[in-house]
Amino acid sequence: MFLQLFGTVVIAGIVGYATERSGFARNGYLPSIIICVGGAFLFFFVRIMFGISFGSAGLDAILSALGALLIVPTHWRRR
Repeated sequence: MFLQLFGTVVIAGIVGYATERSGFARNGYLPSIIICVGGAFLFFFVRIMFGISFGSAGLDAILSALGALLIVPTHWRRR
């Protein structure tokens, strides 16, 4: 379980970097990585507590990081 937590952080960091590099998100590298890691942490603990999952731990990390990256910046972005 402890190695899954490290894997989740690494995968979320890679997803944050890749989305910023591809131009999908325009928040800056560090904010995108922080948002992705935070979303992945949140979903990792929800997965442990409630057993909610989309599949493997890696797939959960990717989907939760992308979900957090979609929700957080659009909520705070000015019109």
